[in-house]
Amino acid sequence: MSFKKSLALLAGQVLAGAALITASLSASAADPFPGKEIHFIVPWNAGGSNDISARTLAQIASEDGVTLLVENVPGATGAIGLTKVANAEPDGYTIGMGTSSTLALIAQGLTPLRNEQFAPIARVTTDPLILLVPAKSEYGTLESFLAHVKANPGKVSVGIPGTNNLNHIFAVMTGRVVGVETLPVPYTGGSKVVGDLSGKQIEAGVLKPSESKAQIDGGLVKPIAVFANERIKALPDVPTFKEKGYNVFPYGPLVQMAYVVAPAKTPPAVREKLIAMFKKWINTEKYRSTSAAGGALVDDLTGAALTKEIDNVQKSLNEVGKKVFVAEKK
Repeated sequence: MSFKKSLALLAGQVLAGAALITASLSASAADPFPGKEIHFIVPWNAGGSNDISARTLAQIASEDGVTLLVENVPGATGAIGLTKVANAEPDGYTIGMGTSSTLALIAQGLTPLRNEQFAPIARVTTDPLILLVPAKSEYGTLESFLAHVKANPGKVSVGIPGTNNLNHIFAVMTGRVVGVETLPVPYTGGSKVVGDLSGKQIEAGVLKPSESKAQIDGGLVKPIAVFANERIKALPDVPTFKEKGYNVFPYGPLVQMAYVVAPAKTPPAVREKLIAMFKKWINTEKYRSTSAAGGALVDDLTGAALTKEIDNVQKSLNEVGKKVFVAEKK
């Protein structure tokens, strides 16, 4: 074969290769993210508030033609599921639900996870926590319950989903407002706490309204106080600790929140698409009304603003966690 023919053949192969690359890029542009189902890891049991939020979002997403596959990976106060997210391929097809509970673990050095391993997407809910007792408890008011706690230091069981988290902090503070300790009992999720509370196997529980609203409405459990400065619209007759003269925030304000995260190295364009999608779904009337019915608050916090909020909550927990949990261990 002559040199000219060889050169012509090589040029043809180069052009053919370039055409294939162009076609591939065009196909990619025509098939933008998401091109397949997104795995949405909830690091808690099915039936809890985070699971309910995730599945509500999955229903709304399906109306947009997006499939969110909700996967429950409970354990270690959210750390097991979020570790799976942190280690996932950063392509946007594996995301998860972060919470203040896991931030509390980070504050205490009880997990190797770090906030830098995640790219925050959107806040899902902010949830005031409430103190509940069995519906037929003889201590059906905050005053009578605290008197019972004070008379039985270290013996009154308070169920909490997970451990070393905000629920745990408030279970401890429930006793400390009257100068004694309670007995926090950790569970793998809110649904299990409310189940045992309904059956009177524990004396109280610290939960989100959304985790217990059905049992409250069904007359199985009774909310007796809110760990907040204002009452909850969904439970207007339930007083706050503050209005009863008890300070459950002696070390600074705390907020229980849930938010969507992706792996840290998720490409900016994919992250922005996730932010746009979740912002749209969270702001639908369906999601907002479902959240409000469960006592949760919904806002418009996403991306960089959410990252700043997470950092602020982390700083508070770094301080509060040391004072509550270190003192508790003593």
